[in-house]
Amino acid sequence: MRSYLDFEKPVAELEAKVEELRALGENGNAVSISDDVSRLEVKAADALKDLYSKLTPWQKTLVARHPQRPHFVDYCAGLITEFTPLAGDRKFSEDEAILAGFGRFRGQPVCVLGQEKGHNTETRIRHNFGMARPEGYRKAVRLMEMADRFGLPVLSFVDTAGAYPGIEAEERGQAEAIARSTEAQLGLGVPNVSLVIGEGGSGGAIAIATANKVLMMEHAIYSVISPEGAASILWRDAARAQDAATNMKITAQDLLRLGIIDGIVTEPVGGAHRDPQAAIQAAGNAIEEALHDLGNMGPAEIRDHRAEKFLNIGRKL
Repeated sequence: MRSYLDFEKPVAELEAKVEELRALGENGNAVSISDDVSRLEVKAADALKDLYSKLTPWQKTLVARHPQRPHFVDYCAGLITEFTPLAGDRKFSEDEAILAGFGRFRGQPVCVLGQEKGHNTETRIRHNFGMARPEGYRKAVRLMEMADRFGLPVLSFVDTAGAYPGIEAEERGQAEAIARSTEAQLGLGVPNVSLVIGEGGSGGAIAIATANKVLMMEHAIYSVISPEGAASILWRDAARAQDAATNMKITAQDLLRLGIIDGIVTEPVGGAHRDPQAAIQAAGNAIEEALHDLGNMGPAEIRDHRAEKFLNIGRKL
């Protein structure tokens, strides 16, 4: 069953009427209702297109968090063949908030890592809602170093509200683990491409998003803090999250204009959750193009390209 966001209520009502009429037709209703169904379908499609053409930053935040939005496991299944997951940081334990391994992307061997939020209560708890502990980032470093050793490009998929802020994570060196992961990415001599598929939150995101090419899905968000967190700090009022979202410039469109990211992957009308396969295919095409752009560079050029990209952010802003 499709889940609707609050601002999608007009579309939800139209689509509910379509389903109601279809049910009448399936029950053998003598009156032909095909014309009514077609008319309502067109009206619903137009309403959806109009709604998503002018989403506010806060509405994009809600779309980025949509429970039916495709997650890392979906992108991995749709884009990576022969995927072999690896576990553990070889220091403390396994962290399932970050999944990582090796496989083939459209025939090319690659290292793949991504944050997984989970799609139901059981998997969300298992993956800790995509909020990694230090072990997750140390696992990412281990695999990235292995990829660098064997000359394999690194693909990362970002989807987290932020790194796990628990006491035990701090005791085991959360900040140091994030810094080491960021450092490892900056030093890679192989191309790396990062795609923000949902939420890109704070250091938890940048730890696996310090890439030669940083892409975002059309309705994803990327910021140093959540809108709710920013509102609590700035105004002592989390209810002003909408104001924070607008002022923080967290949308893909704002970040492309500011030079923070390198490209936007267009989503199906109504968001990636409406047609996950189309969204995943579009993401794959964008990643393939990004890898092609980096394909003729040597290790030194790759490092210089990455360093220049992030230095330019500070110079321009």
